[in-house]
Amino acid sequence: MLKRILVANRGEIAVRILRACREMRIETVAVYSEADRGALFTTLATRAVCIGPAPAKDSYLNMDAVLTVATETECDGLHPGFGFLSENPVFAAKVRECGIVFIGPPGEIIAQLGDKSAARRIMRDAGVPVVPGSDGLVATAAEARKIAEKLGYPVFIKATAGGGGRGMRRADSAAELDGAFSEASGEARAAFGDGGVYVEKLIENPRHIEFQTLADTFGDVIHLGERDCTLQRRNQKVVEESPSPSIDEDTRRAMGAAAVRAAKAAGYVNAGTVEFILDGDGNYYFIEMNTRLQVEHPVTEMVTGVDIVREQIHIASGLALRYTQEDIVTSGHAIECRVNAEDPENDFRPCPGRIDHLHLPGGFGVRVDTGLFPGVEISPYYDSMIAKVIVHGRTRNEAVLRMRRALEELLVTGVKTNHGLLYMLMFSTDFLRSRTDTGFIERNLGALLSPVEKEMSL
Repeated sequence: MLKRILVANRGEIAVRILRACREMRIETVAVYSEADRGALFTTLATRAVCIGPAPAKDSYLNMDAVLTVATETECDGLHPGFGFLSENPVFAAKVRECGIVFIGPPGEIIAQLGDKSAARRIMRDAGVPVVPGSDGLVATAAEARKIAEKLGYPVFIKATAGGGGRGMRRADSAAELDGAFSEASGEARAAFGDGGVYVEKLIENPRHIEFQTLADTFGDVIHLGERDCTLQRRNQKVVEESPSPSIDEDTRRAMGAAAVRAAKAAGYVNAGTVEFILDGDGNYYFIEMNTRLQVEHPVTEMVTGVDIVREQIHIASGLALRYTQEDIVTSGHAIECRVNAEDPENDFRPCPGRIDHLHLPGGFGVRVDTGLFPGVEISPYYDSMIAKVIVHGRTRNEAVLRMRRALEELLVTGVKTNHGLLYMLMFSTDFLRSRTDTGFIERNLGALLSPVEKEMSL
């Protein structure tokens, strides 16, 4: 078992990892920027070391600074969390070169699956359904037009190195395709240093379903069921739940088996997430595999009882999976809401500042993952997510009622948040009846932000 782990992240995910390490009696080292001096995660680690000024490029993205601390403090493992360097294949390789275990897949697998065009080929060869599209990268807009004509409009021009909605443009006609091709390629080149793009048929108004996988170094792979991440804003998830209310048992079994095939085909190791979209006819298609711990992993933990971070460390220590597929049994329903320091009424503008007053919800079936405390400064330099409220109930209706109650208890003053929007979503008739898709929030934002009286019944 690993003895000392450096946590190369900040905020709530650093807190989450540090808690798991403490329960496992593993020593920890936290790295922090000057903006995070005194943050909660720095107080939970065995040791904390400042690695630079506030900008992420000078601290959390500074590979040399992170690795210098890891080697000087004699860490034998490094957990990257999510974001920052977590899906950087160069960093994963450098960690290994330093003789430190990277708690995640090897760099070559991260690179392979980070190339979305290559990932499509791997999945197609493994019999995993993929969205109809080009066979590899497309070099010119003219070539993209020919492919789009065969697929039928609308189509997506997507960056092979894209992520977070960047490097992706929609084209509804041949007249729009040239501009979409140029914009997607240019944005991807600026953001990721790779302007390669491919063409995909656009699946209108899909649902977003993902499967959590665990894979050890002995070739064994299992899945922990699915998460429904359909409620999104600009391709960023807002509310997640497990199990999905939109798929039946036959579809669930088929998608789970496809997720395991996907992980095996990629030679995957550690925790990963296979993401699918589901069309209106119940057809599912692979879109990507995330090679890190997901923000929304707690909903899976709540329904399975499996501590995913603990399993990551167990696998990274060279040990075999502690579960078989038959061991994984889900119970009840879990929902997660992401609380962001942002202003939904002002185009979701980030709202950094000082937390004046804070009250976090609790009680039966409620979990809050956060790094907040009264007086803490929300920095403008990092992601605006400040907390995750997760609830568990025997049924979906019970989970919804519990989430309403939890959000009513949540109090954050000093900065604006999306608290009200999350609360209104829990009353949406379309959400309650599982009639949403990935564009639901954008289409209904005005109504969701309207301050109307809500009844406490479903």
